[in-house]
Amino acid sequence: MPNSKEPRQRSHKATMQQAPVKAWTGQPYPAYKDSGVEWLGKVPEHWEVRCLGTFGRFLKGSGGTKADETKEGVSCVRYGDLYTRHQFHITESKACIAPHRVAAYTPISYGDVLFAGSGETLKEIGKSAVNLIGGPAVCGGDVIIFRPTLELDAEFIGWSADCRQAASQKAQMGKGITVMHIYSNDLKYLTVALPPLPEQHAIAHFLDHANQCIQRHIHAREKLIKLLEEQKQVIIHQAVTGQIDVRTGQPYPAYKESGVEWLGKVPEHWKTRRLKYTVSFTGGGTPSKANTSFWSGHIPWVSPKDMNRARLDDMTDHISEEAVEASAANIVAPGAVLLVVRSGILSRTIPVAINTVPMALNQDMKALRPRNGIVESEYLYGLIVGNQVFFLREWTKQGATVESIEHHLLANSLIPIPPLPEQHAIARFLTYTDHRISQHRAAVKRQINLLHEYRTRLIADVVTGKLDVREAAAELPGHEPSTTDNTCQDGMALAAQVQSRHP
Repeated sequence: MPNSKEPRQRSHKATMQQAPVKAWTGQPYPAYKDSGVEWLGKVPEHWEVRCLGTFGRFLKGSGGTKADETKEGVSCVRYGDLYTRHQFHITESKACIAPHRVAAYTPISYGDVLFAGSGETLKEIGKSAVNLIGGPAVCGGDVIIFRPTLELDAEFIGWSADCRQAASQKAQMGKGITVMHIYSNDLKYLTVALPPLPEQHAIAHFLDHANQCIQRHIHAREKLIKLLEEQKQVIIHQAVTGQIDVRTGQPYPAYKESGVEWLGKVPEHWKTRRLKYTVSFTGGGTPSKANTSFWSGHIPWVSPKDMNRARLDDMTDHISEEAVEASAANIVAPGAVLLVVRSGILSRTIPVAINTVPMALNQDMKALRPRNGIVESEYLYGLIVGNQVFFLREWTKQGATVESIEHHLLANSLIPIPPLPEQHAIARFLTYTDHRISQHRAAVKRQINLLHEYRTRLIADVVTGKLDVREAAAELPGHEPSTTDNTCQDGMALAAQVQSRHP
């Protein structure tokens, strides 16, 4: 039976032994032939080039709804999971189906390749992964199943069916305008390069190891980004609460009790005042959607969906002066601190920003306009950003699900007020800190993108025969997970190799 062998032992979370440097280098094959396919070019002389329809059959998935899902039962793969959860291989399912409902779903076998039958873009249409679940499993509707009739390495066909070249082919097969679709009559012409079975095993072994190593480096860099954000929060908190004097980098010489539980002690010369005595408040509103002329003006109109930047200068939506007069959407002058006061995410964070141009707010927003000579907007912004946990607790009803900030709690909360020159110094320090950490974060993101690109190109080169990795695979550790916490010393060295091959 095709793909009937026992599933390989796989542990994407397990660490692997350090691989020799030459294990990451591949060489071209000694002899090539023309594949007859323009996008594929030349392939190793002993490989076959075949369409899926010549060595397998297609089935249509069917199933019920998410109401059938349970915590335990038979594993189920839905088409949406192919976009959000699985990449190349399906080792476990997100959902399970109650045994009494399994008959309504299509059973899948180990080694079946599952294609998403619909999607939002041509670029991702037909996203696929091979089923490596070691037990009974089913799939839902809008899934196209390819079941090989040749003996194949299941992991190899998973890499091959969704590599960059395969994705490009599927994009050309997609049909639709708002929703894209792909059909088995098209997928049967999807062309792949097939090496002999032992070579498929070697390629799958190599790519499995390489993917774990690269993913490990990606996770390390993603963790670094989170640590940078945490470091930024700590620095902001220390600066705006007076734990450090940003002018010297040292604590202030003398402190006093602030009278605010979460704040503790503040520098002796700082004051604490209720927020309502330091700012003026402005609410917002939404003009009638029925009047199209209201939404054809030049005044930016901000809503919670726009609050993803520290500085706001323009919005997607604009309203007219007539709309402002006819609604509660008051115009807010530049320099106000804008808060989201009603949102489903307020249990985690308070979206906050400073507007740099006049704009109007919707009803889920509130503007805090600093009073002259008392508080500076940049300092107030930093104070809120650096103390979100405390302010969420202070500004919302205790014991209730956090959905909105209560105005009377917001207005009567006590905040620390340094002298204005110190506020300006803190604001300059926070701008510098944000710039420095943002640069570091951007550099790490570039490394992550480079590693993703390296992995994509490595997979494509290996499964299309541009690189011979048989020798490299033979030198890699076996599939038994290692207890050693070492891996390739520098993931960026991997990315450097692809640059040398693809200048």
